[in-house]
Amino acid sequence: MSKRTLIRLTAGAERFNYRIAGLGFRDGHVLVHRAVHEPFWTFPGGRAEIGETSEETLKREMVEELGVDVGVSRLLWIVENFFRYEQRDWHELGLYYLMDIPPEFPFQPGEIIHRVEDGDNHLEFKWVLATRRALTDLDIPPYFIADEIENLPAAPRHLVWRDGNLDDED
Repeated sequence: MSKRTLIRLTAGAERFNYRIAGLGFRDGHVLVHRAVHEPFWTFPGGRAEIGETSEETLKREMVEELGVDVGVSRLLWIVENFFRYEQRDWHELGLYYLMDIPPEFPFQPGEIIHRVEDGDNHLEFKWVLATRRALTDLDIPPYFIADEIENLPAAPRHLVWRDGNLDDED
């Protein structure tokens, strides 16, 4: 097996990250996860590797994190995300896909239904209502997704998001 090269660049206190995430829905709920040491939740995904397409990244990450093969559907958002985290200024390019999670993956709304170790992080997953209010209450960045969760874009949207504010969009 060849050495994996994740796409991340660090320049002093600044960091560039290329992240692929998926939104999986079931019965009016969406799957979210967090590292147990973090106060916020995110949509499952991870860093792309050199030579890997974004769809391949999402499929690989879901096998690693969920232990299942997901179907990757359409691209929802392309996000240039600028934020401060762990004493660094981040510039993240994020691609967010609609994904199909197989029916054998557990579904118990509101409960932690899966845990996994991912490198140094202990991740936990749960299903939450796919509503603006539920996502806002959970503190799920990037925050514009809460505004669009009940009416997903029909075509991919490009957004520039700066520390919680919509800066510009195409």
